Amino acid sequence: MSAFQNATEFFHACESGRGWEACRGFAEHDAGFDSQATALTDISTLEAYTHWMHDIIHGPLSGSQYELNEATYDNENNTAIFFGTFFGVHSGEGGPIAPTGKKCASHYVYVMRLSDEGKITHMTKIWNDGWALAELGWV
Repeated sequence: MSAFQNATEFFHACESGRGWEACRGFAEHDAGFDSQATALTDISTLEAYTHWMHDIIHGPLSGSQYELNEATYDNENNTAIFFGTFFGVHSGEGGPIAPTGKKCASHYVYVMRLSDEGKITHMTKIWNDGWALAELGWV
């Protein structure tokens, strides 16, 4: 499997809320994570991020969907970039407030650095969480 295929498989597993068990084979065991989104500032590993996604998708935003808008791979820098849109409705329990029934359509970008073996070593998520959380009625 090519590095880009590996990153693409990770993207789909993570965005469908399948958790670390489904994602771990696509990443180095100690893969890092960062984001300037306030909701994610305490998350520093890719494993923790996949747990967060699992919990959101199987909790307050159950039934969520995503759309992959664009994907590209930079061979020179071993970097995969994915631009997606997340669609969610706060209909499940577990959010910061009781279910609001409000919807969000939130754009985001994943930038994944990959090893020479094609596994993810680090991922950055670029996301305007303030916009998404306001749409959901959480702020």
